[in-house]
Amino acid sequence: MNKNIFAIVVIFNGMQKKWIQKCFDSLLKSTLKINIIAIDNVSTDGSVEFIKKNYPSVELIENYSNEGFGKANNMGIKRAYEQGADYYFLLNQDAWVEESTIEILINNCIKYPDYGILSPMHMNGEGNLIDKGFFNCINPLKSRYLYSALSTPRINNELIYNFDFVPAACWLLPKKTIEKIGGFSPTFYHYAEDDNYVHRVRYFSMKVGVVPSVKVYHDREERSPHVYFDALLTKYKRKVLLNISNPMLKGNRKFVEYRLLLADLFRAFLFFDKKSIRLIFDKFKVLLRINEKDILINKKVSEKEGMSFL
Repeated sequence: MNKNIFAIVVIFNGMQKKWIQKCFDSLLKSTLKINIIAIDNVSTDGSVEFIKKNYPSVELIENYSNEGFGKANNMGIKRAYEQGADYYFLLNQDAWVEESTIEILINNCIKYPDYGILSPMHMNGEGNLIDKGFFNCINPLKSRYLYSALSTPRINNELIYNFDFVPAACWLLPKKTIEKIGGFSPTFYHYAEDDNYVHRVRYFSMKVGVVPSVKVYHDREERSPHVYFDALLTKYKRKVLLNISNPMLKGNRKFVEYRLLLADLFRAFLFFDKKSIRLIFDKFKVLLRINEKDILINKKVSEKEGMSFL
C-alpha cells in the first residue's frame, strides 16, 4: 500500500504513566509506515525533551502557549497536508493502538469511500472495558448488530457500523475529508470541537463509522476532570455554541435557547427553587455574552466546502 500516512498527536504533559512512550511505540510498530507529527502545548513535565531524545524521527511543533486541542490538531493537519498526506490519523497522547489498527481502518476507508471519519473500538487503558466516553456514544436502539458482532469470537475486518458521533481520541480522516471539511473550528478551545466537526461531516452527507475488529486503548479512567470540562456554565456554553454553529439545525438557535431558559425559569419560580433560579439567571448571562456574529460566521464557513480553519 503506497499511501502517505501521518499520525497527529497533541501533547500536554504526557509523561505520566508513560503515555507518550505507549502512544508513539504503538504507531511505530504499525503494519504500515506512519509519519508522526507531535504538537506540544507548552508541557512542563519534560515531554518535549523526552520526545527529542527518544523519538528523533517525530516531527515536533512547539507552541509558545496552550493553543487547545482543536487548533493544535489543525497545525498538525496543515503540516501533514503540505507534505502530501493521504490519511490523517488523529490520536490522543494517552491512547495507543494495535499493530493492524491503522491498516485495517485504511482498507475500509478505501472500500467504503462514503465515510468521512473511521474509528476503531475505544477500550479503556486496561483493555477490559469499553471506554466510558465511547460507551456513551453507543445507542442501544441502533446497536443491535454491533453488540451481536462483539459477542462473536472473531469479528470480520470489513464490518463497519454507523455512529452519530465518535470522540476524536482516535480518528482516521482521508484526504477528501480534510479538503471538504477542513480543520477544527477555533470557536471551541477545549471540548466540543469534535462534536462540531462531526456536525459538519454529516452536513456534507459523509458517514461516521466504527470498525469493531480493531481497537484503541484510551487510558483516561483515572484522569483528573479538566477545568474546561467541569464547570457547569462552561458545559452550558458549549451546548449553546454547538447548537448555534450546527449547519444541520435551522432557524435562530439563540432565540430557541432563550425560550428554553424562560420555560425553565417559569418552572423554577413555580416550585420556589432558588438554586435553580440563580443558575438559570447565570445561564442567561452566558447566553448574552456569546458573540453571535462570530458563531454565525463559523456556521456559514462550516456550510461551505474547502479547507476552512486551517
